[in-house]
Amino acid sequence: MSRNSRAHDIIVFGATSFVGQILCDYLVERHGTDGDVSWAIAGRNRNKLEDVAVRTGADVPQIVVDADDADGLAKMCASTRVVISTVGPYALYGSKLVAAVAEAGIDYVDLTGEPQWMQRMIDRYHERAIETGARIVHACGFDSVPSDMGVWFLQAEAQRRFGQPCNSVRMGVKAANGGASGGTIASMMNMMEEVSADPSLRKVLANPYALAPTGERSGIDQPNVVLPDFDEGLDSWTAPFVMAATNTRVVFRSHALLGMPWGEDFTYGESMMTGDGLGGRAKALGVGAAMGGFMGVASLGPLRSLLGKVLPEPGEGPSPEKQEAGFYDLRFHGVTPDGDEIMVKVTGDRDPGYGSTSKILAEAATTLAESDVAGGFWTPATALGDPFVEALVNHAGLTFDVL
Repeated sequence: MSRNSRAHDIIVFGATSFVGQILCDYLVERHGTDGDVSWAIAGRNRNKLEDVAVRTGADVPQIVVDADDADGLAKMCASTRVVISTVGPYALYGSKLVAAVAEAGIDYVDLTGEPQWMQRMIDRYHERAIETGARIVHACGFDSVPSDMGVWFLQAEAQRRFGQPCNSVRMGVKAANGGASGGTIASMMNMMEEVSADPSLRKVLANPYALAPTGERSGIDQPNVVLPDFDEGLDSWTAPFVMAATNTRVVFRSHALLGMPWGEDFTYGESMMTGDGLGGRAKALGVGAAMGGFMGVASLGPLRSLLGKVLPEPGEGPSPEKQEAGFYDLRFHGVTPDGDEIMVKVTGDRDPGYGSTSKILAEAATTLAESDVAGGFWTPATALGDPFVEALVNHAGLTFDVL
């Protein structure tokens, strides 16, 4: 990463968070503390920052700043080329930082999976980011890099093999192993709180085109697995996938930003694969019932409060051993307008939401710093493209293969 007049190449904002600490571990391993990449850590508590520095070996500058301190955030942004934010729920703690980034004209990546907040940020700050040259890329974790880059990779392979892209793609989670952190749960609960306070947000969350540019937020009906369904292309029964509501929106924004290269009739959906036969159908029924029950409870205020008392709190998450043992295996089935089919496999070698996400987020930041895209709000695929796939394979433990 080339140097410039700013003090830092990268600042990790939220270094004391659960993901932030794992990210610091990775940056120390990947770039060291006095190498070609100059980085710093930031958070609101000096003592916790010092603890993180000692535990992770991140012997780098420390910046004390609160997510609600607009002046402090502006000063921080003026000192760096890139900000990596792990401070969620982003709808509660992320907006002033995005505003500061847009004003400073720098680069920014985060791991949000909150579509309603992403839409607000795009609508408020996209034009300003274009003016200043700020490049802002949301959803650079398990939400939604494997999905967005998986479709990107599949379409490039389809074009190379068949001379045309696929106008229909389905992603199925073949297998995954990982735990949930308190931060992720807090983001989900806050989303429910927002919907409860403003029912109009239901339309935003239900719209697959919610993150497309203004004026392009409608289109053909899209697949949405809510009940057990047998997918012929994936050769498996399928059940709802909790992250589909975010991932699909990011993929459709990519399609729109690229100029609709996969066709006006492009469809994309995501689900959990549960296997074939009666056993697969039974598993799909069980997954669907469990998810429906959880979402039903979480949608009710009093029961949501009870859930908050028994689920992990922010700062909590899977142990290092569980992170190391985690993995995921995603399958993408695409069909071209002429009927040619392609199957792509994307895998990750750590716990999806934390061990893998931290590596993905770090590689997104360094890849973005070398990208030549203009200012504005981008997606992983549209801002980072093929160099990101290469970085993920070479450094972050992901694989992209045609089956």
